[in-house]
Amino acid sequence: MTAIGAPRRLPGPLASPALRLVARRLLTAVPIVLGVSVLTFAVLSLIPGDTAQLLLGPEATPEQIAALNQQMGLDRPAVVRYLDWLGGAVTGDLGNSLVSGQPVTDELGSRLAVSGELVGLAFVLSLGLAIPVALIAARRPNRLTDRVSMLVSITGLSLANYVLALLLVLVFAVQLAVFPAIGFVPLEQGLGANLHSLFLPALAIAFPLFCFYTRFLRGDLVDQLHGEDYITTARAKGIGPWQVLLRHAFRNSAFGLITVVGLNLGTMIGATVIIEQIFALPGIGQMLLSAINSRDFVVVQACVVVFAVVAVAANLLTDLLYAVLDPRIRYGDG
Repeated sequence: MTAIGAPRRLPGPLASPALRLVARRLLTAVPIVLGVSVLTFAVLSLIPGDTAQLLLGPEATPEQIAALNQQMGLDRPAVVRYLDWLGGAVTGDLGNSLVSGQPVTDELGSRLAVSGELVGLAFVLSLGLAIPVALIAARRPNRLTDRVSMLVSITGLSLANYVLALLLVLVFAVQLAVFPAIGFVPLEQGLGANLHSLFLPALAIAFPLFCFYTRFLRGDLVDQLHGEDYITTARAKGIGPWQVLLRHAFRNSAFGLITVVGLNLGTMIGATVIIEQIFALPGIGQMLLSAINSRDFVVVQACVVVFAVVAVAANLLTDLLYAVLDPRIRYGDG
């Protein structure tokens, strides 16, 4: 018999703090994704231009345009079209492309694989280089290594992704001819050839992020090393400088880095739209641009919603990483 005033335990899987955290974040994500879909549909409805006119060409008669609009369902009210799309999206059906007539879901699978690999490689390059460089710079601040890293960071943050991409193509593809300028080699044809074709576009996305992560992490580490009592205590115990840096300062700085990385995932996804077009990669970014040019609103809607879902999933993963690094967050109810 349960005592009066005792806290009531949730039954089954809901008793897990981690699962409760995931459930709360997913409930928050639903209105976010729904709001993105509504806003996207409203904006697309306001864009000038007729999809049927674009598909049929300038010589099409008004009767032909009206017939095609009716065939594609574009003559119906916008609210009815959105509700039909939403009903299909709930079941996994994102509609058919207005241009090709093919199901959007079928094409999204292969496109997402390319973009996911590009973003994943850019993430590994940026974070894998930023952490050791920031650690070395913070170990001896205001020395040569630190000043060089800060100069490189400022330079990288001053370059736009598309400008850097063109410079990389000019140097490494045209002049040195060590990497391809355009094209994509699927993973099935070999890991080496696949990474070789993705290195330049991934570097164009990763380098500005590497500069930002390096500058952010270096600054936070220096603040930890010179302004926290626990660092002074660790040094007084005779712990070596690298152990103090790695086991104490970096562990606390990792929280801020995780937050920045989670927030910058949207930047990485947005960069793929331009980078995939420059390097002719068959990813979701190129798919989105092509759909915008052809007024294929169904494909545009699907791509934007996928971007929103990925961003929400990244924020959820960030929260879970917080819980892994600090058990007190895992058992919090907030």
